Amino acid sequence: MYKILTLNNISVKGLDRLPRDHYEIASEIQHPDAILLRSFKMHGMEIPASLKAVGRAGAGVNNIPVPEMSKRGIVVFNAPGANANAVKELVMAGMLLAARNICQAWDYARSLEGDDATLSKQVEAGKKDFVGFELPGRTLGVIGLGAIGVLVANTAAKLGMKVIGYDPQITVQSAWRLSADVQQARSLDDLLAQSDMVTFHVPLVDATRHMINRERLSFMKKGVTLLNFARDAIVDEQAVVEGLNSGKVHAYVCDFPSNLLKGQPRVIALPHLGASTGEAEDNCAVMVADQVREFLENGNIVNSVNFPEVVMARSEGQRVAIANANVPNMVGQISTAMADAKLNIIDMLNKSRGDLAYTLTDVDQPLPEAVLNKIRGIAGVLAVRVL
Repeated sequence: MYKILTLNNISVKGLDRLPRDHYEIASEIQHPDAILLRSFKMHGMEIPASLKAVGRAGAGVNNIPVPEMSKRGIVVFNAPGANANAVKELVMAGMLLAARNICQAWDYARSLEGDDATLSKQVEAGKKDFVGFELPGRTLGVIGLGAIGVLVANTAAKLGMKVIGYDPQITVQSAWRLSADVQQARSLDDLLAQSDMVTFHVPLVDATRHMINRERLSFMKKGVTLLNFARDAIVDEQAVVEGLNSGKVHAYVCDFPSNLLKGQPRVIALPHLGASTGEAEDNCAVMVADQVREFLENGNIVNSVNFPEVVMARSEGQRVAIANANVPNMVGQISTAMADAKLNIIDMLNKSRGDLAYTLTDVDQPLPEAVLNKIRGIAGVLAVRVL
């Protein structure tokens, strides 16, 4: 029986992927094999010795101490792309809200007083203050062409916008999905200089922190609209507010309210709604539950943020899953430990990712505890699990 600890409410559709005859699931449970969560902050949390996997029902993993998990051989999963359509729709809505000054116009209309004839006169007198612009022909810069960025770029192109994208680490899968109408920017600064609107779809790392700052705003088009549904610190808020006050920035649409942004007339700050749809929550929960189940039952890894993707069909015999440091002769030492015990390896797959590696091995008979302990004692072995 596998034990699953949930640190947030997880969609029932996801939990239903874990058969109750093999899985015990609860918000309070001792010795969990895996943790499922959404936004719960695990930093500082005491990590159970029994833990083998963490599944984040979403894309970002800033709330999980990934380096600490890696040192213990705990695989961290996320659900990239499962909420992509929800975020794409919100980005498109944000573009329209900003282009047509809808929020400001709505606030104006709600503040009107008097009888209907008086309101009608005020409407006609005030509407000139909310003249906007149309999207076709405008240039949208998309920074980050993963699952969300590709959907945003393709949709904007269908609306008649000129779309340019920038992602030096674009995957082959994303490139295949990207519309041929999307142009490639030579550099980030090249994209920013050309764009009337810019949307960000990158993780928050050192290289992306304050990607938009005073210096970069200085050479962007006057009246640029910025849309940030990725992470708050990608944009230097102080620089953006200064840009709004000077007229350099037309609008800032984001998912991250702050005291600095509150009250700014051309800021639309939403309460982190990017993935807040029932469909997205279901999709994320289903994806991460399937991944955690496959890992616990078969040792396979798909969509991990710290370990390589490793998928090997089950052979006869017993399977051993080994998380280890990516160091020379690791496979040789593991194989020797098994060979010395007269165990025959039916199948083996080893892959690495940065400083970490993962080895799946199917052997012809159960491994004695002495052999397992010998493998655990190899320098660099982080975790050993028999399935």
